[in-house]
Amino acid sequence: MFVSIDFNSDEAIYMQLMNQIIIGIATDQIQEGDNLPSVRELAEDIGINMHTVNKAYSILRQEGYLKLDRRRGAVIAIDVDKYNAMEELLNELKVSIAKAMCRNISREEIHQAVDQIYNGWKEADQDAVQ
Repeated sequence: MFVSIDFNSDEAIYMQLMNQIIIGIATDQIQEGDNLPSVRELAEDIGINMHTVNKAYSILRQEGYLKLDRRRGAVIAIDVDKYNAMEELLNELKVSIAKAMCRNISREEIHQAVDQIYNGWKEADQDAVQ
């Protein structure tokens, strides 16, 4: 699993790690049942503290993206409760859209941005298959 951390970013390292794992799942780079590196291994590979990786993994577990198994370690296990996932998505989008509106970003521009992200991931999936 390739993870790139921007140590100059204002975003917390554990959040960067979480977001990259979530994007990896969304783009099928990481799939249901895949093992993630151990906390120690990933921390060493990236050059960060083990507690940072542990925090990211713990939150991902709480949010239903992975399960922690004593024998297998961190395993991708997507929560299939679509209703709750949609509720969470709507709540997150409300804030993101409100921020965009405060910066005079139009409805059409928001739609274009969503399409650009979604289509970019789907194109990457198709390229990986070919």
